[in-house]
Amino acid sequence: MRSAGCVINDIFDRNIDAQVERTKDRPLANNSITLHEALVIFFTLSLIGLCILLSLNWISIQIGFFSFVLLILYPLTKRITHWPQLMLALTFNTGVLIAYSAITNSISIDVLFLYLAGIFWTLGYDTIYAYQDIDDDLSIGVKSTAILFGEQSKYWISSFYGFMTLSLLMFGYLSSQNVLFYICLIFIFAQQISQIIKLDIKKPEVCLAIFKSNQYLGLLICIGLVSSYIY
Repeated sequence: MRSAGCVINDIFDRNIDAQVERTKDRPLANNSITLHEALVIFFTLSLIGLCILLSLNWISIQIGFFSFVLLILYPLTKRITHWPQLMLALTFNTGVLIAYSAITNSISIDVLFLYLAGIFWTLGYDTIYAYQDIDDDLSIGVKSTAILFGEQSKYWISSFYGFMTLSLLMFGYLSSQNVLFYICLIFIFAQQISQIIKLDIKKPEVCLAIFKSNQYLGLLICIGLVSSYIY
């Protein structure tokens, strides 16, 4: 479904991508594949996702269908609001809820805080990502949090990361995580601080490098979560 999301995003944005330096060589933007071929790929991936989803319980199925609606709407939001990153965050992190409900057949308060942490995290790193295209987006008329925040980027991204950490703390407390989880939180917070210090919104290559560094932050979160089952 991540792949399906990328495909539908490129379908909606094929004309926009052709005008943006970073995305002009995407397959639809440079006409290396046709719209028909892209739609076939999208529906094939979506069908595979549906088959998997229908094997789960009713709560997971409902969340899955809701997330599919968000997946379709996300590419359109950049045309009408400066908060497409929020729609992406709501969409991108529903896997947390689907996985949890698939195992427990329920949704608890603690996993909602984990979902919330993912939302704030995505708001932070995708805003950093958006600064790569800010000049092209301004000329085209595409909206983003990067355009909305402008020179106040570090204030907003710091706030998002701060709320992410608080949400993880609440998750840890409510789900009775062990001490290793909180040790990982220290390293997560340090990595967030490092991102903010290094951020230079005028340098796309720096923004991309910081964006990619979130793979290590994600690994730390994973280690923290898994630690409760191995310690």
